Amino acid sequence: MDRSQKADSVASLNASFAEAGVVVVTRNLGLTVAQSTVLRGKVRDAGATYKVAKNRLAKLAIQDTDYAGIGEFLTGPTALAVSADPVAAAKAVVDFAKTNDKLEIVGGSMGAQVLNAEGIKALASMPSLDELRAKVIGLVQAPATKVAQLATAPAAKLARVFGAYAAKDAA
Repeated sequence: MDRSQKADSVASLNASFAEAGVVVVTRNLGLTVAQSTVLRGKVRDAGATYKVAKNRLAKLAIQDTDYAGIGEFLTGPTALAVSADPVAAAKAVVDFAKTNDKLEIVGGSMGAQVLNAEGIKALASMPSLDELRAKVIGLVQAPATKVAQLATAPAAKLARVFGAYAAKDAA
């Protein structure tokens, strides 16, 4: 890798950190190519990216960003999972790590808040942004549905009473 490629790599990583809601640092302890491909697919499906970067270049990229605190985690064979949604990257990586012991979660950061491995696992257990939106919409729609049911209930009861009298008269 020559100097211009390194500068491009640092600039690309820096742009990723500028848009990130969360960064998860993982350690690769011998993942095969097939396992790595599955992991990348799961992370991509969650709306995040998974990059293997040289630690020295990643440390340069996190300077002057909110993620400067993760520099201590960048030792050994590491990779970075980055997403704008604060839960997506953590959830995808933690789910994969549950089924594969060759991926170790080292830590990460959510903005300026540095998280250890347990913090990342706790973050992964939270509902995602889409799930929270669905819950809010459900809560907003529920009262409207109840009001509509209550408004139509008396009319339905009247119709049943009239129907019963009509059936009684016909008999």
